[in-house]
Amino acid sequence: MSRTLHAQTHAWLKVFAISARHLSFTRAAEELHVTTGAVSQQIKQLEARLGFKLFRRLPRRLELTDEGQRLATVVDQAYDAVGMEVRRLRTGVMSGVLRLRCVPSFLAKWLMPRLTRLQARFPDIELHVASEDSNLSLREGEFELAIDLNDGRYAGFQITPLMDEEIFAVCSPQLLRRRPPLVRPEDLGYYPLLHDVTAWRGSHDYAEWEHYLHALGDESVNVRRGYTFNRNHLTVEAAIAGMGVAIARRTLITDELDTGALIAPFAGAVATGKTYGLVYHPGALDDRRVRAVHDWIAEEAARDSDH
Repeated sequence: MSRTLHAQTHAWLKVFAISARHLSFTRAAEELHVTTGAVSQQIKQLEARLGFKLFRRLPRRLELTDEGQRLATVVDQAYDAVGMEVRRLRTGVMSGVLRLRCVPSFLAKWLMPRLTRLQARFPDIELHVASEDSNLSLREGEFELAIDLNDGRYAGFQITPLMDEEIFAVCSPQLLRRRPPLVRPEDLGYYPLLHDVTAWRGSHDYAEWEHYLHALGDESVNVRRGYTFNRNHLTVEAAIAGMGVAIARRTLITDELDTGALIAPFAGAVATGKTYGLVYHPGALDDRRVRAVHDWIAEEAARDSDH
């Protein structure tokens, strides 16, 4: 009998919560798909069960009594807590730690500005982000997802391509002052060059400039000179400061071009044959948490490609 009474009380409390929200038995009845009389009767039964009045029944409206107001507040909080816990239970696999490894420049210039949106979408997923160069081997068990830049071949892993890498020359507008015009690749001979020594691992420091100028059909510029840095975003910062001409990656340079901090003196871009991709262990996407972050990053990359 006690369980039946408790179950009935819970049902009455639901009717009470809806009636208190609307301050109308009629509107509560519409939401519950029952008659107004049925709502009124259940409220009377709840009041009898509790031993105090919940509503003052005025000629054209309802008012909560002091006791009714206090109970309505508690019931609303209880329903909110139940709803939140149900959502957490349903999405329990969407919470916890997810280890994400990313190449440094892509992390700093592309992913980091977007992470607040990822946090808003999946607030219960705790990202542990590690910045690692592409040349460091990917080892099983050290990450759930990795964003890497390479030729797209990873033995023992699967990859979702995000975007192909393209490079082009950039410099600060101030660099062009009091110097010969920079309108053709051969004009680079009059300008300092900025080198990212991590861009072409296993080769010499000036390999990226060499590849770029070769693709443009110019072999006259001496690329074995200038300043070297061990991160692409550092060469970009040096270019903004007016130190010289840098090689930029299209994906990582949008803001600087939009604001005019940097300009691209030559038309067109050169493909490197490398791809930014999401790397993961076979079967990793069976975890809904990993799949959610994977799909979100892929959607962000596709949105960039559409623009």
